[in-house]
Amino acid sequence: MRSEEIEVRTGSVEAVHDLGEECERFLRSVSAGDGLLNVWVPHATAGLAIIETGAGSDDDLLAALRELLPKDDRWRHRHGSRGHGRDHVLPAIVPPYASIPVLGGRMALGTWQSVCLVDTNVDNPVRRVRLSFLPG
Repeated sequence: MRSEEIEVRTGSVEAVHDLGEECERFLRSVSAGDGLLNVWVPHATAGLAIIETGAGSDDDLLAALRELLPKDDRWRHRHGSRGHGRDHVLPAIVPPYASIPVLGGRMALGTWQSVCLVDTNVDNPVRRVRLSFLPG
């Protein structure tokens, strides 16, 4: 297994950050053939989604999360900015991991699929993402 940790700056706004370029660069660096790419976010307030980006789906995901997990005072977990407790519930809905088949050194994603970091926590502008390749 080969592994690398990258840093992603999401800033101070909710974000869906496409990790495709970072994943492809990593796979090239490990001379990946067939196997499995595991992507892991070691944070209690972020997740990973396989989703279309650039056509509004990323904004739709954030809008749906705002409806499902409102940023208000209902949350028992209360440190950080108002409504931050909802960010700690996010990984139960948008998991902190994704596994993607790799064929011939490339992710076997569908035409419109992208691997994305989902970060609703505006208190933490820098995220770490662990990329691991397990040869087949």
